[in-house]
Amino acid sequence: MKNLSMSDTKSIPFFFKMQIILLLFVFSAIKVSANGIEPTKDPDVIGRWDITIDKGGKSLPSWLEVQKSGTHTLIGRFVYAFGSARPISEVKVNDSKYSFSIPPQWEEGNRNMDFQFEVSGDKLKGSMVYTDGATYNFTGVRAPLLIRAKNPVWGAPVKLFNGKNVKGWHTDGTNQWIAEAGILRSPHSGANLITDKTFTDFKLHIEFRYPQGSNSGVYLRGRYELQIIDTKSGDPEPINNQFSSIYGFLPPNKMTAKNPGEWQSYDITLVGRMVTIVANGITVISNQVIPGITGGAINSKEGEPGPILIQGDHGPIDYRNIVITPVK
Repeated sequence: MKNLSMSDTKSIPFFFKMQIILLLFVFSAIKVSANGIEPTKDPDVIGRWDITIDKGGKSLPSWLEVQKSGTHTLIGRFVYAFGSARPISEVKVNDSKYSFSIPPQWEEGNRNMDFQFEVSGDKLKGSMVYTDGATYNFTGVRAPLLIRAKNPVWGAPVKLFNGKNVKGWHTDGTNQWIAEAGILRSPHSGANLITDKTFTDFKLHIEFRYPQGSNSGVYLRGRYELQIIDTKSGDPEPINNQFSSIYGFLPPNKMTAKNPGEWQSYDITLVGRMVTIVANGITVISNQVIPGITGGAINSKEGEPGPILIQGDHGPIDYRNIVITPVK
């Protein structure tokens, strides 16, 4: 059969003429593919990274996400050792080296934090110029997906607070926590309280109350902060930082905060990265992915079990009825 030329199509009805043109395009695409021209592969930097910064001998946990915006621009998010996730307007690339800059959030000083790094497979390394002008090195590994192959089978509930003392807990500084009349109290700002035991997946029930304007949080596996804050009468906060949010990442779909001085509750289910939050009896976050660690995390080792950490460095706070149901 001879090949059709465009002049041969003059006597063919318009509908069939369009079909022939489309077929020519398809055959052309197949020919290009056969010649070995493949779609452009995403650079290795795309994805989420668990980072550790060596700052004066201290290991500071951080987190980085890089993604494409359109066809060629790279953007992202960054979480430092404290504060919330910050947007990166552009991750620049020059001769296989990546860089970005973000303004200070809670850091002292006015200069930006500048980052430069290289990626090799599932690892990265680089340096950060801090807001004081000092330079610190960091390393990173690709964050684990934490996808579970099967549904959890829950064990027996365990009381984490016995109502009498802080047995089973330790602090990361000078202890100000006391137990009285079945209530776990931090009467003033001080150290964070951390369980001696660590956990993978679990369900957690916890009750709390705060005075006006106070602030605390419950860190799941010691890495993901569930925010406790006086959203009703305290200082304004971004929606991602308000009561019952996963700090800086996941906002609640409804505000269920009670007035300061009232007892409130969270019921939390954490399986891999998937979290469900029931605040004061109402589901406000339903089976959502926690992208990465939040500011104040104990470390960036997301693939490992971690403790329950209660924030005690932001103001007075009371807790009671802390019960965890770990996965078997």
